[in-house]
Amino acid sequence: MKRIRHDGVVVVGAGLAGLTAALAAEPAKVLLLSGAPLNQGCSSAWAQGGMAAALAADDTPELHAADTVAAGAGLVDPDLARLLAEEGPAAVRALAALGAPFDRAGDGDFAQSLEAAHSRARVARVKGDQAGRAIMEAVTVAVLAARHVEVRTGALLRGLLQDADGRVRGVVVEQDGALAEITARATVLATGGIGGLYAVTTTPAELTGDGLGLAALAGAAIADPEFVQFHPTAIEIGRDPAPLATEALRGEGAVLINAAGERFMAHYHPDAELAPRDVVARAIHAEREAGRGAFLDAREAVGSHFPEEFPAVFAACMGGGVDPRKEPIPVAPACHYHMGGIVTDAEGRTSLPGLFAAGECASTGVHGANRLASNSLLEAAVFGARAGRAAGKAADTATAPLPAVAPPRLPHMALQSLRKAMSRDAGVVRDAAGLARLLATIAALENEHGQAAALVAARLVATCALARAESRGGHWRADATQQAEPRRTFLTLADLEPALKYAAE
Repeated sequence: MKRIRHDGVVVVGAGLAGLTAALAAEPAKVLLLSGAPLNQGCSSAWAQGGMAAALAADDTPELHAADTVAAGAGLVDPDLARLLAEEGPAAVRALAALGAPFDRAGDGDFAQSLEAAHSRARVARVKGDQAGRAIMEAVTVAVLAARHVEVRTGALLRGLLQDADGRVRGVVVEQDGALAEITARATVLATGGIGGLYAVTTTPAELTGDGLGLAALAGAAIADPEFVQFHPTAIEIGRDPAPLATEALRGEGAVLINAAGERFMAHYHPDAELAPRDVVARAIHAEREAGRGAFLDAREAVGSHFPEEFPAVFAACMGGGVDPRKEPIPVAPACHYHMGGIVTDAEGRTSLPGLFAAGECASTGVHGANRLASNSLLEAAVFGARAGRAAGKAADTATAPLPAVAPPRLPHMALQSLRKAMSRDAGVVRDAAGLARLLATIAALENEHGQAAALVAARLVATCALARAESRGGHWRADATQQAEPRRTFLTLADLEPALKYAAE
């Protein structure tokens, strides 16, 4: 296998966390690897709502942190939530300085939207639903202009290089069908979430938890993999991935109705359409399961202004034969965000020396059991920069990596079987019988295809969902609806069998 020696930092992933980490690592040399072309294959470019930050005169980082802690259902690290909220305004302003065209009010201040579980309107947006793409375009230009960054697309992560002591010394990538080793002083994983493991998802299909699975195979500590957020209002028009109807629509006054035209959210939560995402997702799931259907009605709240106020949602609806100016939008919950991931500290360091992680593949402790709306791009920017700075200062080591081992990749048809099983048994509502069935499916796929990273990621989710015999945040057990004492999940791959034993007891 060809070996490439890179005297600097390798960043894997070109979403907002990866790009921000690459910029922040200066003056260290950075090799930025992406399986897809820039601005493709990452959730950041698809984000609609925007970035939450205490930018208004009536808002404070303390209020933002308190909302973050409340949404996380008892599992948010309050110190990390405070750090995120305190550094949030500067992160938004830094992106604006790079050219991100955030909407402005008449006085020049940031225009901000209200989203679910926020006590203030604090989501900085771009043209209603264009935030992710606009931010990514600005940061991508900065990365391409940065002299210390080299970008290599078409490079798929296939493994991590480690020395005899377990230190991560680089990566194994596949490019043009050939494997190559790339050694580096430090490695930053910014590989995104696990949405591609689900049959109904709002994220790019490429995101199958490979970074999470490969880090687990290398022995890294993992936190809270059972907590998956399902966005309530994916647009149900038969597309894979499903387009998203941003939560900002409900912030503008759009309402949820069933097929009979009746509003139903007040029956499930006093905050109705602005209830936390997990509550809204379960309510829509229940209405659909009962045969009543679910629709987002924005005819009165947005109406004829749809094309200019929410162009991405409007285009998706029209492409699927739905005119949201004249008819309600059919919606369904879809896998949207993974709160769990590779355990990191505030500087992105994982439990493995030489390995850093940022963005959705990481678990910083700021999301708990249920991410607060529009905290994802913020986390990517704040902790991506922190991870990049720390990785750029990492000391070199003379230790040589062991021979590379690249786990097998899951064939397409096997992945489709896994996706159906994950949506069926580890979706919005779960129970022990379904999770046991899912684990049996994963075991069968592993027996046939080997320990692929996607299967490792799926096993982490399923095993920990079975072990958590309670309902909390995005994890809802139909057979265990009461909450136990708040506790986070921390484990390594070697702990999975004991976790199942614990669940059985």
